Amino acid sequence: MTNLGLFSGAKPIKSVIVRFRLPYYTQWGQNLLVCGSEPVLGAWNVKKGLLLSPVHQGNELIWSGTISVPTGFESEYSYYVVDGEKNVLRWEMGKKRKLSLPEGIQDGVLVELHDLWQTGDDTLPFRSAFKDVIFRRSCNLKIERPLAVTENKLGHEHSVLVHFKICCPNIEEDTSIYVFGSSTKLGKWKAQDGLKLSYAGDSIWHADCVLPKTDFPIKYKYSKYRNAESFSLETGPTRDLSLGSSNTQPRYIVLSDGMLRETPWRGAGVSIPMFSVRSESDLGVGEFLDLKLLVDWAVQSGFHLVQLLPINDTSVHKMWWDSYPYSSLSVCALHPLYLRVQALSEKIPQDIKEEIEKAKEQLDGKDVDYEATMTTKLSIAKKIFALEKDLILNSSSFQEYFSENEDWLKPYAAFCFLRDFFETSDHSQWGRFSHYSKEKLEKLISKDSLHSEVICFHYYIQYHLHIQLSEAANYAREQGVILKGDLPIGVDRNSVDTWVYPNLFRMNTSTGAPPDYFDKNGQNWGFPTYNWEEMSKDNYAWWRARLSQMAKYFTAYRIDHILGFFRIWELPEHAMTGLVGKFRPSIPLSQEELEREGIWDFDRLSRPYVLQQFLQDKFGISWSFIASNFLNEYQKNQYEFKEDCNTEKKIASKLKSLSENSLLDNEDKIRRDLFDLLRNIVLIRDPEDPKKFYPRFNLEDTSSFQDLDDHSKNVLKRLYYDYYFHRQENLWRQNALKTLPVLLNSSDMLACGEDLGLIPSCVHPVMQELGLVGLRIQRMPSEPGLEFGIPSQYSYMTVCAPSCHDCSTLRAWWEEDEERRRRYFKTVVGSDLLPPSTCVPDVAYFVIKQHVEAPSMWAIFPLQDLFALKEKYTRRPATEETINDPTNPKHYWRYRVHVTLESLIKDNELVTTIKDLVQDSGRAYPVGQSVAQAKREAAVPATEKQQIVNGKEKISLGTQKEPVAVL
Repeated sequence: MTNLGLFSGAKPIKSVIVRFRLPYYTQWGQNLLVCGSEPVLGAWNVKKGLLLSPVHQGNELIWSGTISVPTGFESEYSYYVVDGEKNVLRWEMGKKRKLSLPEGIQDGVLVELHDLWQTGDDTLPFRSAFKDVIFRRSCNLKIERPLAVTENKLGHEHSVLVHFKICCPNIEEDTSIYVFGSSTKLGKWKAQDGLKLSYAGDSIWHADCVLPKTDFPIKYKYSKYRNAESFSLETGPTRDLSLGSSNTQPRYIVLSDGMLRETPWRGAGVSIPMFSVRSESDLGVGEFLDLKLLVDWAVQSGFHLVQLLPINDTSVHKMWWDSYPYSSLSVCALHPLYLRVQALSEKIPQDIKEEIEKAKEQLDGKDVDYEATMTTKLSIAKKIFALEKDLILNSSSFQEYFSENEDWLKPYAAFCFLRDFFETSDHSQWGRFSHYSKEKLEKLISKDSLHSEVICFHYYIQYHLHIQLSEAANYAREQGVILKGDLPIGVDRNSVDTWVYPNLFRMNTSTGAPPDYFDKNGQNWGFPTYNWEEMSKDNYAWWRARLSQMAKYFTAYRIDHILGFFRIWELPEHAMTGLVGKFRPSIPLSQEELEREGIWDFDRLSRPYVLQQFLQDKFGISWSFIASNFLNEYQKNQYEFKEDCNTEKKIASKLKSLSENSLLDNEDKIRRDLFDLLRNIVLIRDPEDPKKFYPRFNLEDTSSFQDLDDHSKNVLKRLYYDYYFHRQENLWRQNALKTLPVLLNSSDMLACGEDLGLIPSCVHPVMQELGLVGLRIQRMPSEPGLEFGIPSQYSYMTVCAPSCHDCSTLRAWWEEDEERRRRYFKTVVGSDLLPPSTCVPDVAYFVIKQHVEAPSMWAIFPLQDLFALKEKYTRRPATEETINDPTNPKHYWRYRVHVTLESLIKDNELVTTIKDLVQDSGRAYPVGQSVAQAKREAAVPATEKQQIVNGKEKISLGTQKEPVAVL
């Protein structure tokens, strides 16, 4: 081999040994690997990364590996868990790590990197909810020393330079970070004599310290020190630093110690749909600018968060059906319903002002009148647009907005025009415009076209919605309040998105949920399922654009039905209910597998099992009429559905026709009974592969199953359990790890996942790994065997709430079921006495106190549940406060709060009650209140707090058959 050093002018290259070191427990067959931006670390090709080796040190499993690099070497890197073939099983969360070797390092020196695996929890403080809102600081910390700089020079060979590095995102003004420990250089456990760290930016504090080798092993801790106050030590055990037993010991140690350990931050918030808000300025519905008042009330009440339902345009049908906020016309466009027309211009003519005032009176009803409100707002907006369109459309502000949003804004405006022109959103009915293309779009929106003004009107509305929501969102940030949005799992099948990106959706399918707490027949939402394979080809660009758009307004968001990113409940497009579906993706039962188990009569198992006796039992004397219209007798006393009514939609259509001809009574009952017969199957045959089958949900409940022989029953029960609870877990986990990180990395919003329903065992570990905050509703516990959840046992990475928009409010739930109410009183309150028949304020106080005191990161309360704290607000029937009825696919979403925000802000008694609950629970609360507000609160006498009892002390309410307890 040629010795390059012999050539004239050649200099020997100095090299440094870098050792990676990470404590991490793996499962059998798993390995740890480091991969980075430079070729020596694989150039981000994990297959070429550096495989680490494990060694047990005390109670830890330490993975380590070394590389030789030139002095001055820099690289980004991350750790990965891989299998034996170097296939990635998981990776650490957070930003890429940065390696920058100290200046002046000597040839051949060993630099050891002591790292900790970064979990999803570690990334939370850097999400905008915390970084830009909760932990925002009135003073801007100045960088005292850049992270890459190592100041201290190494002394004699018996010393080690240790670079301490800790992350502390939550720090108050005039506060310093110290490290102290067992070494003399670290103060000999005297915090005041410890080593002060310098701020390096991005919430990182660091310092260098030359330590004699004789001081090792070293124990140490970090602490905060605020001027004129004592040291605040981090929680948890002491940290350990040793040189290890290797023959080659490091001269430099870069000690990345993760997060400074503190009592976890906990906050509280309020949730209410945008349409439900009421103010003195709105036109029959909550409006984006009302959020400023809601934020003021939230701050007064000690809340750090305001949560909304989806606010995207849902104008598919142009009628009240569009009140359903989860069926978006566009995933980027905002809903015109929430526009404040008074704010469109500063020069609104007097006649239009009078029209607005008249509309305010007419629309100020108990509930939202969706159709009248939309019609009125758009009519007024068109009149103002006609007066100032040139001024707005030619403004630099509009031009900037249009330039940033044209990718979705142009197709949206064109879609709205075509929807109105053809009088349908079903784009398959649009003739030559049924198939989208950019060429057709540009011609359609051309300024020279006859309908250019109509197109521009849609631009104009979206621009003003953006201006108004941005104003509210910025106000929330300034007040220290997180605005939390909602990311629906689906889009309407007749939407802008399915028109522009038809390849991203499986249009012959429908999305829903299997039977659960909400509906025993499952749910059918009607959305097409996603074509994840197609979406992956451009690294999920559609999702990334969607999240980027949300992040313009929100600092946190709720992922609706997060289970859909693991697997979705897929139904055929012709289904109306949600019972006879299958999971996608999933591993089906193969015909070969079933035959091995002695199952062979697939027609019998996969076709509706309809006997004459069933017809007689369900329809009585009318059974022959039903049979003659809907069924054929293919064997003696056995029937099959006719071709024109062999799906739920066909049955519904035929029933409607018969009902119109006055041939039927009780159409709803007949439809339910026919649907039951149609769904009386054991196996669902895959429409794309007839040799694959899926067990019907709750197959044991069917008479088709009950009439099988014992062997077939036992086999099918075992395969059913395997399909739903075992065989899919790894597949679903891998599916989620492909899709969810893309969402999380598309923005810096805090992500929360709605994980209610039938939860696969892989879901919560993946959510924990990715730093996703889950949801806990007390009446829907995720723990088996519990009727009521126990808030005191919830994990930190959760949002806890007594109810949500998909179920009845706290008051309505309390009044629905007397026996359940008694069980709750006995189990949760600890009392055998008779509970109050209504949810009196004492009951509401007890339930809310349970939740604010829970370990959960967030306690978020529907506004209706907070109203239950004061009798004044409970005079409206509780059933009227429910937002959604999941059992009704045509539910009218129109609940409107019966009190204005202005009057709520003035209700110091309710505000004080809520704020005291938050403060007493140890949760953080906003402190940036105005002087005027503070004086107003100080003038109000402190309300007498309700005593919460543990079941031993009770107060009797009158004389009844049994003692009645209040809390």
